[in-house]
This record gives sequence, C-alpha cells and structure tokens, in this order.
Amino acid sequence: MSRRPFVAGNWKMHKTAAEAADFVARLAAYVPASVDVAVCPPYTALAEAAGAATGLRIAVYAQNMHQAASGAFTGEVSTEMILDTGADGVLLGHSERRQLFGETDEAVNAKLAAAHDAGLWVIVAVGETEAEREAGETEDVLRRQVSVFDADEQLVVAYEPVWAIGTGKTATPELAQEAHAFIKSILDVPVLYGGSVKPDNAAELLGQPDVDGALVGGASLDVDSFVAICRAASR
Repeated sequence: MSRRPFVAGNWKMHKTAAEAADFVARLAAYVPASVDVAVCPPYTALAEAAGAATGLRIAVYAQNMHQAASGAFTGEVSTEMILDTGADGVLLGHSERRQLFGETDEAVNAKLAAAHDAGLWVIVAVGETEAEREAGETEDVLRRQVSVFDADEQLVVAYEPVWAIGTGKTATPELAQEAHAFIKSILDVPVLYGGSVKPDNAAELLGQPDVDGALVGGASLDVDSFVAICRAASR
C-alpha cells in the first residue's frame, strides 16, 4: 500500500527545553510538505517542543513511558503525563532501552497496549543483535518481536538492527529491504529504518520499496542534516 514517508528524530539525552523549542521552530521552515516528521525530545523538553510545534507539521513523541497509569515507580512517566505536555505519541522498545535498561519484549508489549489505550501514536522499535544476525536468527527475532503487535493506524514499526545503532555501521539497502519486507509479511503497518541513517546514505536506504521512512539518531540533532534526510525521503 502507498504511504507518506515518515521521518522521526530520536534526540536521546540531548537538548534543553529552550534548544528543543528553537530546533522545532527552525525545522518547520524547511520540512517538505510530502513528508510526515516527528521529533522525540527528552522528557524535560517535551512541553516546550510540543508548544513550539503547535500549528506546524511536526509531531512530538516521548522517548519512553511506563505502562501503569500511576503508582510507586520512581523516575517513570505515564501516558497521562505525556499527553499533559501536549505530545502526540511515544517511542517504545528502542534497543538502548532493551540493552541498557533490561526492557523485555513483554514490557514493551505492555507499554504498547497502554499507549494505544491512551490514544498515543506509537513508534515501536525492533531488531536483531550482531550475534543473532551472524547466527542466522534475524527472522526468528523479528517474528518474536512483531507477531504480538496488532496492526493499528496509530502504530509504526522501526526496524533498527542493534549492531547499527550508534556504531557508524549501516545495513545495506538490500538487507534493510529484506528485513522490512519480512516485517510487513507479518504486520501491515509502516516500517521505518533506524541505524546510523545520515544524509549521505538516506536516499539509497529510503529508496527501497518497503522502507517507509527513517528513525534517525545523531543526524537528527542538527537541523541541516535532519532536513536533508527528510528531503531524501520526499524523493
């Protein structure tokens, strides 16, 4: 099915509230009309980013959330708190959450259900480690992660091979296409590619028939490089 390209920038632990608002305002002037764009600021900048994005063609997503509505979960944030900032959605299951903070598939699935119940748009990240790819387990990993999701108009999957996150390594366009086509054989939703996406490789990656956009890390911190990726998606 034909879909509008979607490019999301995951800022991780970067940018103050003022920097986030300034970035959104500058980004809005250059975003191609044919591309859907989102930014994922840290919690402390969500409200300012959402405020700056009001009336613009830029969505604002949190980087994580807790599945409970409230409770004794020090340091966590609920769906209601995210909505209270004016944000539109949430990024779930990023490989750094899974690897550094021990998030399991079950935890990601519980968060996804809570996010959908709250009406949040969701990008949920999936992908294999280098060891899993070398062992020929890529499809088994993706099937395990994706098969429990329900297709929903507010759900986007991001395929991010863990070995390409922040390493400078990037899946070849052919490997990306293969993984995206496999995910879509299980679940009919847009699938973004994430993993060291940069202006110089974006066009080839985003030109693959089953790559619907990109989840961008470091290159999303600079307006010019992020805009260049958005323009590549528009073509």
